[in-house]
Amino acid sequence: MLGFFKQFFEKKPVEKERPPYYSIVCPYCFHKFEPDEVVFRAAHTKENDDEFTLQEDERLNAWRRKFNLSQQDMEAVIEPHTIPEENHVYSENVLVAVIDRYGVATRRRLCPSCHNELPISSGKMPSNIISIVGASQVGKSVYMTSLIHTLQSSTASNFDAACMPLSAEISRKFRQNYLEPIFDRGMMLESTNPNEQQEPFIFQFVFKDDRRAPLTLVFFDVAGEGMVERDYLEIYASHIKNSSGILFLVDPLQIRTIRDKIRLNVGQEEGEFASRYDEPREVVISLFENFIAHQQGSKTKIPTAIVLTKSDMLQYLKEEDSEYIQSNSNVFRNVIHKGYLDQTEFENINGEIRRFIEKVDRPFKDAVDVYFQNTAYFAVSALGSNPVNRQVTGVISPTRVDEPFIWLLHQLDYIDRRDAP
Repeated sequence: MLGFFKQFFEKKPVEKERPPYYSIVCPYCFHKFEPDEVVFRAAHTKENDDEFTLQEDERLNAWRRKFNLSQQDMEAVIEPHTIPEENHVYSENVLVAVIDRYGVATRRRLCPSCHNELPISSGKMPSNIISIVGASQVGKSVYMTSLIHTLQSSTASNFDAACMPLSAEISRKFRQNYLEPIFDRGMMLESTNPNEQQEPFIFQFVFKDDRRAPLTLVFFDVAGEGMVERDYLEIYASHIKNSSGILFLVDPLQIRTIRDKIRLNVGQEEGEFASRYDEPREVVISLFENFIAHQQGSKTKIPTAIVLTKSDMLQYLKEEDSEYIQSNSNVFRNVIHKGYLDQTEFENINGEIRRFIEKVDRPFKDAVDVYFQNTAYFAVSALGSNPVNRQVTGVISPTRVDEPFIWLLHQLDYIDRRDAP
């Protein structure tokens, strides 16, 4: 009977009135604009027409130079205002194609700022972007790999959805450079180099119910060194500003009190320890200088999951009645959320990690409270164990890796939050 009455008080996903179209956030340069501002890539070339020959695209090349990507001549860029209105093609109130003066149609819509090609759903669906930020050595690349693997293998099915790469090229790069090295060979990735190409990995979390808009997930594998260097972070400031949610990764080994205690307890079992760590608070300060300080009230409303990574390392702190981590901690127990965010499990982990961070790194916790308006705390292990000599021994067993993402699903009104029956 209690369950019957509880259903009337549980928070349900909010049914929002669908607008005629959605603003677009480019998943490459993160410029925000309206659908009628797009430009198009011509679908053909004409050697005897200078406007339609292969040519340098200055805007696209400027973007590609930032990420050390090769540059090549491209088909012409077509400005829609140069095309008669009767040759504009619309779908769901969104300009999706133009027919050029040769009668050839093109549906290759480009961002007006960087001239990268936009996803097909742009303008028709919300551009929800999830940012992953954190200091160097925090394990962003490994977490991204484990998260997407988990979303594809189980989470999506648990929420009647599918998690798919936006293109075959993204699928191939993700599989070859991330998924296979870690999950097939147990090898750790090299640290992300800020001088190497940093194209975003773009995935869509698509619900089987086509009345629910898909989420476009953009994972920018930002080199951690950049998160505390002003010039480098400015490239990503608009990425974070136009995000719908933030995954803020914190390595427990970044926190001096934990690092020293774990080193003492690990002894001969010591695995991978980075040679240099940036304090989590330094990343918050960089975010403030480059982004948050420019927001109203110098505080961001973007839902932010504070994610304690490498939670398996906390086993070296666990003790009965420990002031840090107790033996029966929620940290070491995997949880599956199916169809909704489990209220009790969420409150348990959020409360425990919030108190833990407050105890071991009060300056960081205070900085988060000052600059972030909507936060929750989580602990994840992307692998289930700490690598030794850059190799994972045994079966890779991710723990709670999708929980921060599921909380963001709830924050974006895609799922409800309630107690398990």
